[in-house]
Amino acid sequence: MRLDSNDYSVHPSVIGRNMDVGTDLNEVAITCGGAEVGRYRRCWAAHQTPSGPGHVAAAKDLRRSRLLAAVPVLDTGVEQRDLSTYDRLLNLDSEGIV
Repeated sequence: MRLDSNDYSVHPSVIGRNMDVGTDLNEVAITCGGAEVGRYRRCWAAHQTPSGPGHVAAAKDLRRSRLLAAVPVLDTGVEQRDLSTYDRLLNLDSEGIV
């Protein structure tokens, strides 16, 4: 969640959902559906990424499970044509001349 120029982490399960953010001079609190998904000391430095250790571990587990998931093989069935078909379409003779 971006506040000012900083990106505060949230649990991966709520990425992409609407969140409520409460902030004051000292703290940033992030909730999603009424549940707290992040609480941080307010960072005043620019372009920082405060991350909760639970968020980092959950994201790592999610990436690992995605890498280990079997990808189904799709049979796309590509048609193969004789090249003479294209010669006929382009009105070419056997020597490639129109």
